[in-house]
This record gives sequence, structure tokens and C-alpha cells, in this order.
Amino acid sequence: MSQKIYVGNLGYSVTSETLADKFAQFGTVDSAKVIIDRDTNRSKGFAFVEMSSKSEAAQAIADLNGTEFEGRQMNVSEAKEMAPRSTSSRW
Repeated sequence: MSQKIYVGNLGYSVTSETLADKFAQFGTVDSAKVIIDRDTNRSKGFAFVEMSSKSEAAQAIADLNGTEFEGRQMNVSEAKEMAPRSTSSRW
């Protein structure tokens, strides 16, 4: 079963491809997505990586959290479920 990982405090030069390469040393990366601001088309400084197994994800989290990547110290943790958005309209 796959495991989703949150990666924060990324440098703006980090791409989804370079992030996938970084995590690939711990196992199979199903996906890596750097979150981009739609207005500026620049990285928001965080990403999500999905690893193929929980054990590979746990090893990646343990080994990469707090390490430097492209000039910044990464925050790596298990991704939390996104809270449901409110459907009420203010307008």
C-alpha cells in the first residue's frame, strides 16, 4: 500500500523531477508533485511525494527530515488527510 509524504521548506528551484530523484534512493516513487502558485507560477515551497510502500516512506522520512536539499533544510513527514472544504458561499 502506498504512503503519501509531505515535504516542506523546499527551495524555489526544486522541481518535481529532482524531488523524485532524491526520494528514489529509498524505494519506488509513485509520484512527486511540487505545489505551484497559480498566480505567480512559482513553487509554494512544499510538495507531496507518494512512495509505493509504507516501509520505504518511513525510511525516507527518518533519513531525510531535517537534511539540506538545494540550500534549505527540508521538513519531511507523513502527509495528513486534507480537511473537507466548506461548501457554503459567502457571496
